[in-house]
Amino acid sequence: MTEQGNNKIVLVESQYFPSISCYKTSIEAKILEIERYEHYQKVSFRNRCYIAGPNGMILLSVPLTKGKNQRTIMKDVRISDAEKWQSLHWKTLTSAYRRSPWFEYFEEELAGLYERPFQFLIDWNMACLEFVNGALGVSPEIRMTEAFRKSYADMPEVTDLRDHWTPGAEPPADAPVYTQVFGERTGFLPNLSILDLLCCEGKRATELLK
Repeated sequence: MTEQGNNKIVLVESQYFPSISCYKTSIEAKILEIERYEHYQKVSFRNRCYIAGPNGMILLSVPLTKGKNQRTIMKDVRISDAEKWQSLHWKTLTSAYRRSPWFEYFEEELAGLYERPFQFLIDWNMACLEFVNGALGVSPEIRMTEAFRKSYADMPEVTDLRDHWTPGAEPPADAPVYTQVFGERTGFLPNLSILDLLCCEGKRATELLK
C-alpha cells in the first residue's frame, strides 16, 4: 500500500483519463476527493492526457471555450464544440490501441462514452474516472470539494496532491512497467494515461498499480 493510501482522504485535481501515477497513488484511498473550486490551470492534466502511438507519445487535448479559461473556476469550465474533438480522440484511440490485447474488451463502453455530449470539463472528466474505476474493479468513495482551501495543513487526514503530477515531469521510480503496443519501436513510455495500462494489461492493471 502506498503511503498516501494509508490516509483517509486523497485530494486531487480533476483530470482527463488520469495519469498512471495518479492512479497508483490514489487507488487505495478510502475517499478520493476532486477539487472543483480552484481556478483552471493551463498545461496540466485537467484537459489533456497522453497515450502511446507508433512514433511516441500522442497528446489528446479537450478544447475549451474562451481560450484556456485561465480565470474560470474549474466547475464552470466549458468544453468547446467548435470542433468534433470526441470523434477525433476516438479515432486516435482506435488507431493506437486496436492491436492491444484488451481494447476490444473495453471498446463498446468506451465508444459510448465518446458519443455522449458534455458541456462542462469536470463532468467529462468524472465520466472518464467512473469508466476507469469500473474497468479496474475499484470503488472508492468519490466526492467533490465544497469550497476552495489553499492549504490542508490543519487536516492530517487529507493528503493534498493537487498539481502533484504535471505533463513532462520525471516519472516516479516505482511507475509500473508493462508491455506496450509499440514498445519495440519507441521503447517503454512511462506514466501515460491510465487508458494505456488498461488496454495493454486489462484486469491485471489493478495488480500493477498496487
